Amino acid sequence: MSEKFLIGTYTHSKSEGIYELELNSESKKLENLKLVAKAGNPTYVALSKKNRIYSVDKVFNAGGQKGNVKGGVLALDFNAKPAKPINSIIKENTNPAYITVDEKRQFVYTANYHTGQVRVYQIENNGSLKYLDEVVHQGSVGPRPEQQDGAHPHFADLTPDGRLVVVDLGQDRVYLYDISDNGQLSEVSHLQMPAGYGPRHIVFDAKKHVAYLAGELSSNVASLKYDASNGQFSIQQIVKTIPKEWESHNGAAAIRLSADGKFVYVSNRGNNSLAVFETSSDGHLKLIQYVSTDGDFPRDFNFADHEKFIITLNQNTNNATLYERNQSTGKLTIVQRDFYVPEGVCVYPED
Repeated sequence: MSEKFLIGTYTHSKSEGIYELELNSESKKLENLKLVAKAGNPTYVALSKKNRIYSVDKVFNAGGQKGNVKGGVLALDFNAKPAKPINSIIKENTNPAYITVDEKRQFVYTANYHTGQVRVYQIENNGSLKYLDEVVHQGSVGPRPEQQDGAHPHFADLTPDGRLVVVDLGQDRVYLYDISDNGQLSEVSHLQMPAGYGPRHIVFDAKKHVAYLAGELSSNVASLKYDASNGQFSIQQIVKTIPKEWESHNGAAAIRLSADGKFVYVSNRGNNSLAVFETSSDGHLKLIQYVSTDGDFPRDFNFADHEKFIITLNQNTNNATLYERNQSTGKLTIVQRDFYVPEGVCVYPED
């Protein structure tokens, strides 16, 4: 069996844009890396059901001098390979940190870490994007140096009940927004996390009415109760993602939840590990494993082949690591090291 994934990257040195790789689940090997679209720092990508890639993008002007760049979004038709550009909207000072597709409403959402903007775009019939609305977070709350220059929305995606959840690292907040039919965002509530938590990404367990929030700056993961009827979060537990003896720098990054809701995984940039947690019936977390990513600065990872495998990207060492996953215990075993992926940031399943 072969399964394909899109790879979002930085393009500072070795990468040229968006790549595709394959997993051969029979041989337990990653293979056939190929460039499918050139783009500037397409760090996060999403794929629609009509096989259109929506990516963050950066455009360098006047020879690419520092400070003379613009960013935004890029739409590509992936029914052809290499993917064909449809349109781009380049307005922001720098490219967003996250992008996702809302299939039901035919919207695309982005979170821009540097400018504090959360934007909504309409998907037109031909796959192109049209700007609709934005909210701008202002001011910072957290005490850490990364938070003192303003709001930093790092993630914007849908809740199980169809709201937009926005995670703001600069403000130590998790926002909930209602979304109108014409793409207007209206705040429902926000949760204030402990000072310096530095929230980055979030995942939901709809059956348990729980969300799990990765804290980049604190190297924590929180279990949050989610009351969908009132649109409210509340904290029920916070635990570390790194060993107690680890004293060097670390930043928690990606977070994933198994489909059965039994296991949560968090990547650690610095400790260069995946932390594996078992979940209780009410969503409390218990650490059961640390496993090396066999590379430096693991930004993202994702499940493969019905969650029998996990693919992890190490940005600084330009490699991917493949794990086999025990679906009963949740634990991981490395089966492939050093598969070349340049400046990898995001791994997105095509199916």
